[in-house]
Amino acid sequence: MPKDKTETTPERVNGIARRWWKEAVAYQIYPRSFMDSDGDGVGDLAGIVSKLDYLSDLGVTMVWLSPHYDSPNADNGYDIRDYRAVMSQFGTMDDFDALLDGLHARGIRLIVDLVVNHTSNEHAWFAEARQGKDAATRDYYIWRDPAPDGSPPNNWPSFFSGPAWTLDEASGQYYLHLFAAKQPDLNWDNPAVRGEVWDLMRFWLDKGVDGFRMDVIPFISKDPALPDLPAGIKPQKHYAEGPRLHDYLREMRREVLSHYDCATVGEGNGLDQDQMRRVVDERREELDMIFQFDVVEFDRDAAGNPRDWTLPEFKEIFARQADSMDAHGWTTVYLANHDTTRPVSRYGDDSAEWRVASTKVLNALLLTQKGTPFLYQGDEFGMTNFPFTAIGQFQDIAVRNAWAAAQATGTADEATFLTRLNRTSRDHTRTPMQWDASAEGGFTSGTPWLPVNPNSAEINATSAMADPNGAWAFTRALIELRKAQELLVYGDYRDLAPDHPQVFAFAREIGADGIAVVLNFGASPQTFALPDRPGPVRELLASDASLIGSDVMLGGWSVMICAWGDR
Repeated sequence: MPKDKTETTPERVNGIARRWWKEAVAYQIYPRSFMDSDGDGVGDLAGIVSKLDYLSDLGVTMVWLSPHYDSPNADNGYDIRDYRAVMSQFGTMDDFDALLDGLHARGIRLIVDLVVNHTSNEHAWFAEARQGKDAATRDYYIWRDPAPDGSPPNNWPSFFSGPAWTLDEASGQYYLHLFAAKQPDLNWDNPAVRGEVWDLMRFWLDKGVDGFRMDVIPFISKDPALPDLPAGIKPQKHYAEGPRLHDYLREMRREVLSHYDCATVGEGNGLDQDQMRRVVDERREELDMIFQFDVVEFDRDAAGNPRDWTLPEFKEIFARQADSMDAHGWTTVYLANHDTTRPVSRYGDDSAEWRVASTKVLNALLLTQKGTPFLYQGDEFGMTNFPFTAIGQFQDIAVRNAWAAAQATGTADEATFLTRLNRTSRDHTRTPMQWDASAEGGFTSGTPWLPVNPNSAEINATSAMADPNGAWAFTRALIELRKAQELLVYGDYRDLAPDHPQVFAFAREIGADGIAVVLNFGASPQTFALPDRPGPVRELLASDASLIGSDVMLGGWSVMICAWGDR
């Protein structure tokens, strides 16, 4: 696949510039949990290579690989020690090259994580910075003197519990870390830091990767005054879109991205929709796509606890997201990633009776929305949340730190804590991929780093692929339908029944041509009458639903996708 960017005027469809990354169907791989090739219990790059035909058969056209870089793993690879080296647990650079070549040979592009808000505290830059205030890389990070009483410079909290400042005893200064203490934040106001980032981006792009998913990119610019977090404001809102964020993203585009045929997707944590629109407006030359957070936050209260929700609330998220972008911007669609729980356990029904059917519904929603869809590993056949029974089973640093803080303050209640985590923990999507009915789900011949879900004998890729009426086959058909129907990529979005309590129905339209997607989000059968259309309606894809004229007859947790017009 060519990497040099060729300047051409793109064709426009429905007023939108045609780009390969808008037409992609992406699949996220969390390498620790995808496939272990050497029996050490940790997934690796050679394991991924062994499953490339699986990805090709599914039909995905882009892979997002979570961090594969050298890391001490304080945050499972999101604390990077060396940006130009592969984590030894995952293999070698030769293994990475084999993965990249194998994907490209199958027509699948690869984007990798770019984690440059912070490094590991074991990175050579930080090791040198700790040598003293005059160290050459001291200003690569953010240091401040203590407050007069010796406390941290401000009241900023870390996302992983406790203050966002750690005292460096040797120098008497605090360093900033919005995440774990082992993840010091970089000082992007230093042009030398930006130059280092541009160089490491070129290293991977020259190697042949097709772009980057940019971790917590809205946080890279800090207000030099470091003002206190106001009461009632979420930390991510306070940290996002600092005063020079857009300057730095435009510099990134100018210095690096404009020279390659690549794609960028930013993690939009903390940004509202107006802010996200600015980041991805093609006329501003910043990023290409953004991950919006409403879909993974709306069912949580202000304290982050799960709450009951209604289907009209859920629909509003997608309508608002589709409306957030005009013809000059682009977004993504996802229901899960490595920081969430499993969609079928969260938005669907993971009971034995309805798991497969509700997985079909959720994947139909994902793959027919406006924006580039990102499917997370295992969701193609409906992997479920893990039934954790003890705090000690969790590996997530956020859980461990929160539990330690609760114990330290005397507020630890294991039963309550466990109940909450069984609905919210990130470890639900980090449990190993369930490949077959053998021991440890076929993921490893050793002891897995995180327990394999005990339902792996029943729920696994091999059995799912063998079922022609199952979720895996339906997901593959959905992917092929999206590739064949540009309406599902570039069409306008319109909610056909915003207030219906059980049916999620919407249209994707270009002029007089359209596709209707009708989804039953419940066990009871439903009948839905399509609005008047200019011409007959034809069925494109269905699961336990039928079309009679303009009436859609839906079984429990069912799908009907139909079209009208000439497209």
